[in-house]
Order: sequence, then C-alpha cells, then structure tokens
Amino acid sequence: MAQALISAVLVAVQHQHPTPPPAVVLQPLAQHVRRLETALAYLGQPLAAADHAALNEAIADADESAAVKRVETVLDRYALFHVEINPESRVKVTQGAARPELVEQGTRLFLVKVVNQGGVTAPLVVESPNSGRVSVRSTGAPDPEPKVTAEDVRDRWAEISLFDRPPLVPRLSGLGLEYRILEVYSRDRGQRSARVAFNVGQGTQDIGFRNDVLVLFNAQPARPVTLRVRDETGHPGMAAFVIRDRLDRLYSQPSKRLAPDLPFQEQIYRADGETVLLPNGAYTLSWSAGPEYLPGRAELSVSDKGPRELAVALRRWIDPEKLGWYSGDHHIHAAGCAHYQDPTRGVRPDDMMRQILGESLNVATVLTWGPCYYYQKQFFSGRDDPLSRPGRLMHYDLEVSGFPSSHAGHLVLLGLKDQEYPGTQRIEDWPSWDLPILRWARAQGAVVGFAHSGWGLQVRTSELPNHEMPGFDGIGANEYVVDVTHPDAVDFISAVDTPHVWELNIWYHTLNVGFRTRISGETDFPCIYDDRVGLGRSYTKLPGGLSYSAWLDALRDGRSYVSDGRSHLIDFTVNGQDVGTNESEVRLPAAGTVKVAVQVAALLDPAPNEKVRSSAYDQQPYWDLDRARIGTTREVPVELIVNGKPAARQTVVADGQIHPMQFEVPVPKSSWLAVRILPSSHTNPVFVTVGGKPIRASRASARWCLAAVDQCWTQKRGQIRESEREEARQAYEHARGVYRRLVAESVDE
Repeated sequence: MAQALISAVLVAVQHQHPTPPPAVVLQPLAQHVRRLETALAYLGQPLAAADHAALNEAIADADESAAVKRVETVLDRYALFHVEINPESRVKVTQGAARPELVEQGTRLFLVKVVNQGGVTAPLVVESPNSGRVSVRSTGAPDPEPKVTAEDVRDRWAEISLFDRPPLVPRLSGLGLEYRILEVYSRDRGQRSARVAFNVGQGTQDIGFRNDVLVLFNAQPARPVTLRVRDETGHPGMAAFVIRDRLDRLYSQPSKRLAPDLPFQEQIYRADGETVLLPNGAYTLSWSAGPEYLPGRAELSVSDKGPRELAVALRRWIDPEKLGWYSGDHHIHAAGCAHYQDPTRGVRPDDMMRQILGESLNVATVLTWGPCYYYQKQFFSGRDDPLSRPGRLMHYDLEVSGFPSSHAGHLVLLGLKDQEYPGTQRIEDWPSWDLPILRWARAQGAVVGFAHSGWGLQVRTSELPNHEMPGFDGIGANEYVVDVTHPDAVDFISAVDTPHVWELNIWYHTLNVGFRTRISGETDFPCIYDDRVGLGRSYTKLPGGLSYSAWLDALRDGRSYVSDGRSHLIDFTVNGQDVGTNESEVRLPAAGTVKVAVQVAALLDPAPNEKVRSSAYDQQPYWDLDRARIGTTREVPVELIVNGKPAARQTVVADGQIHPMQFEVPVPKSSWLAVRILPSSHTNPVFVTVGGKPIRASRASARWCLAAVDQCWTQKRGQIRESEREEARQAYEHARGVYRRLVAESVDE
C-alpha cells in the first residue's frame, strides 16, 4: 500500500515562526530531502506526485535562497511539529500544519521540522505519556504492588516514535534546517489527545517556553475482517494467526496488547466467526493449530471495498487421537515470566483456554506458582476447569517454584485435592527441601515429578549416558537423585524444555540401576519458551477415553512418549507387551531375543532449517526434529536403546506418513528398552527382566549416582532450614546407602 501523505495535510494553513532558520545551504539540504523521500516511499506513505515534482523544481532553482524557501514550503505542509533548537541547545515545540488524522490499529507518518540554530548533532528524542506499553512484565513477586491503573491503560492509546533507520540516521545532521519522520500508531478510533515533547538530551527543554504540545488527533475506524476457521472435519475451530503488513509490522501492535492477545507473542488466537481490525493495506496472514497441523498462509488486501472475511481450512498431517493417543502439556503458567503483573495479576482461565484450543492440546495443566500466587490460586479447584470441553481439558494444579524448596528443584504436582501444605499460611512457611512436599502430594493421590530437569545438570559432553559430574546447582531434577531412592516419592522427571543431554543423562543412570521413573513432556510456558503452549508434549494412550485422571494415570504408568509434536512413536511394544501396561514389564526366563515394534511418523520441510541444525544442543530450541535430520535429506534416525545406548538403528523418511518399524535385539541380562528420535521424541521404557532378576545394568551408573548425592548435598544443605537439616541429612544418607548397595549388585558394562 502506497498512500500519499497528502491525505494528512491541512491545505492553505500557514504557521508563522518568530525565529527564522539560519542560513541553509541547498546542496546538503537537497541530499537530505532525497533520503527523506526514499524513506517515506519505503514506509508506504510517499509524498504526493505534485509535491515530488515541486521539490524537483525547487532543487533546480538557481537562486539557492529561493530554492530553500520553496523546499520548506512544500515540506512544511506535512509537518505535524516544528522543533526549534536555540544556540544554547534549548528546545521549543509548536504544532505544525499537518492535519492530525490517524487510523485505528494503524500507523500514520508525519514530518517534524527541525530549525537547528545551535548546530546540534545529538539524537532528537520524542516522548509522550500517551505512548508506551500498557502492561508491566512480571517481576516474580507473589503479591505485587499495582503500578498500572485502568486509567493508565486508557491513556496509553498511542505508540509515537521517530523513524531513524536507514536511509535516515538517529542523530541530527547539524544543518540549520532538516526534517524527521514521526510514526504515530493508534490503538483506538475517534478523538484522542496526546501530549508530545521533544528534546536533544537531558536538560535541553526550553525553560522559557514549553517543549511539548497537546494535540487532538482523530482516528478513522479500521476494517473488521471476520475469520472463518474450520477444522479438518469442517467444524468451527480455533487457530493462531500471525498478521504482518508489507513492512513486517505485527497486527495488533504488541505493546498495546492485553489478554486475550498477549504482548510477548507474535500470534493472536481467533475462533471461527471472530474478527481482526485492519487498516486499509496489504497483509500476509499465516496460521497454525499446533504441530499436528500443516501451516497455512494467505495474502490479504484490505480496502473500502473489502474483503470482509477470510476462510481458513485447517489441515492435519497426523491425528494421534484417532489412534488412541492424547496430547498434553503439564507445565504452563497464567502468570510470571513473560506474562504481565499489571494491569492484572497474570491472565484468567478464559485467556489460557484460548491458547490451549489454538494449539490443539487435549490436556493442559495450568500451574499456579510463586508469581502472583495469591491471586492465581483462586482458580484451583481440584477439578477440571469449567471452560473445559470434550477433547480439550484444562486443569489448574501447582508448581512448587518461588517457594523455599525451589533451590532443590522445582516440583510439578498434578491431581492435587488440596494445594495448601499443612500448617502454612504463606509461601515462606513451606518446607525448604523437596522430599516432604513430594510425600505430602503423593499421600493425596497426586502424580508428582521434577520440572525443567536439565537445569543444574549441565555437562560439556554430548554423550549419552555420560559420567561427567554436573554441578547440581540449579532448579531442575537436582534432588531427584536422592528422592528416587525413597519408595513412591517421584513419578516422573520432565523433558523437552531443557537440553536433552542434561535431562536424559540422570534419567538413564537411575534406570540403569533399577528405578522406574518415567518422563513427561512440558513447555514451561511462558518462561523457558514463550512462543506458545505445547512445544513440549506427552502423548498418552487412553483406551477408555480422555479424562484428566486417566491422563495422569498414563503419565505415572509410562503409557506415553514425549515429543516436540513433529515426530511420533506410537504403540511401542516389546514381545507384544504395550509400553505402560502390566507395569511395563516383560519377563524372560533366560537370556534371549525380544521383538520390538513401533509405528513411526514424522514431518520435515524439504529444506533444512540450518539455523536450528547448526546451533549447539544447549541453544534453543532444545528438542527439534530438524536437529535429527540426516544431512540434507528428509530422513531421521530411529534408535532402539538398551540401557541408555543404541542397540539398533533404522531410518525413516519424515514425510508425514505412518511407517511400521520392527527390531530384534538380544537381551542377555535384565534391561530397559526404549525408542527415540533424538532430540525430537522418546518413548518411556519397557523393562525386560531375565530370570527374575532386577535391573542392575551398570555399576558405573550406580557409582555416578552415589557421587551425585554427595555433590547435590554440597549445593543444597546451606539452603535448607536448620530446623529441617537433620531430617534432610538422614534422607541423603539413606540415598547413599541405597546406591552403595546398588554398586555392589550391579554389573560392569
């Protein structure tokens, strides 16, 4: 869209200025004007053709003084503000001749005339109390003091800035006369006033006059465009939309967003029949509905003549639910991190439900935690949220984060009946280490585990498993190495939201010595990832249909695989035994060969994402199918692992089709088996016992775990309250005793 600035000009209005500009040389002014015209054209509001011609004639005038005057006459009609900088660098501002007309949800351009008597070369700065963000990002406080009022939100209707990117520059040139481009975005329609001030640095405001002006703007309404969203069955749906104009500007303006549209996301979520407001212009709309769907894209030109709606048909490449597998993300937040704490304490359930529907999650657990805790805890009920619907469940539970025990590892407590720890009134009263909390939650039937497992377990190597000792100095699955030795204390550790080596290494070691903890996929939205919910998922098999309790049972039993949603390991079996059923165990009377089967599906774009593929594994995205791509092909490796190491490998084309795959592998001793596409998806294990013996697959793993307990204690003991430290010391000593026994019972690899 190339809309002439002439629409913003007030014809025949001439403003007189008491201070004439200093003598201006035509040649540098002419070059400045050419750059100005180039920038205006790039931004989509070129000068009117007649004014462009008038500038050409003026610049060709042999009388330099007359030429400067003619240039000034043309450009002044576009100037909304006149800025005068006196020889002492004091700044004075008056309103110019341009008509202050805007458009709702859009940006309009004006010129700022600068008469620079002081030859100042500092950046020109524009300020307005009516510009800027309408929210305050979370500080992590559980009960933050309000800083943004409803009146503040109302008054911050504009986004006002100077365009200072090439071909222009941030600093003034020092010419006696030049023009700058002012961009004004309006959130609202109708009349709105703004106080606008300019300066060229601290203390440059004119103490004798004013360096600000109060301007009454009038914003014309934007065009409502209705989105007709249909899912693969033809029923009304919800999708994520990213809307950009030809200058790559997002709609709606992120700094003005409040729920349900979130300021830190590119996308907005719209259901069938809902609208977006767009000024006249050309747009690119892209849409998605989660990783099980194919993305879509369309060009849209909005004008007075239409269109009034856009039809969007969502298309799946895979439907795990039809195969009995249901997706879920057990770690999303409605407050904290990228969320705002003002003007509201995070967002409400209806705002979160929109995210869940738009990413096509069957189950989503919204975890109340430290930030805005005392406001958000009201949404916990111990039941599915009333906004849940068939096939789309939202349930509020608890992450123990921002609590005294956080240093030992953040805990995810799922299926709680009571979220108040006995004898506590405030967060500060809770235990200062994890095991008592895990036991309390398990006693009420909850399924419990560690969040963002890799934090504090950083290693340099990419080998799995490896025997490098991490620091145990973070908030991931640190105390897990102790708690897993206590019966029925830990059900799972989380995966997909931290580097895979850091997550899987501790898990592999504990599986190698006979523990049967499962993994569960999570996103930790909007903390580790604020792109969208469901970037880390668990897919659980639920033969009896979907319910929150059934989904948690499947997590606890390991009837699941974790994934980024772009690869799938469906119906993993060993000797016909489904993962996660009958204790996920196959019993062999003696050493023998087992048959493994799995249905594999994955989808890669034909062209590799080199940015992802070339980044280190500890750089986001941590789990991504493109990291598994073999060369420039669309093939990825599918590995059968035994006791943490690849025992067999096949490749599959990531073409979106389901490929049956079978392996045969010898099992000479009691072992655990799993299938993975690393780092994109990973099944939970099937445990194969030989001759009735427990799994004691690696003495080196047992020794690593024993040393890990000591390392963890060095990092955590000082942060455990003195009144609790003796009980914690005994729990750690219990873990040492267990691992000493396992060292003796385990075999060398």
